[in-house]
Amino acid sequence: MSSPDRHPVTPDGRYFVVRGRLWRTSDPDLDPVERERLVRELMAARRAVRAAKGDPGELASARERVDSAKRSLGERGPVWWTDGSPDHNRRMARNTPYAAWFASLAEEST
Repeated sequence: MSSPDRHPVTPDGRYFVVRGRLWRTSDPDLDPVERERLVRELMAARRAVRAAKGDPGELASARERVDSAKRSLGERGPVWWTDGSPDHNRRMARNTPYAAWFASLAEEST
């Protein structure tokens, strides 16, 4: 997944947008040192996924590591916000409550 700093971030900071799709950001309340450690683990796990192609057991293990890191970062699993708002992760922005905000981005760029 691309870095949120290269993509538009929703006004509430919960998602960044890649090709019109919302992707949940990391929990902003994570300790910076822990966040850095988890990001390093995520990158190592992604490299392990690429290296494991052809070995189903290693591939499954590497994908589990990716999932674990993303859950620890707050990008998957239970949401990190506490106001009861639903999760729109992986949905097209135009089909969510962020639709007007997302449409305004296109208007700004023209």
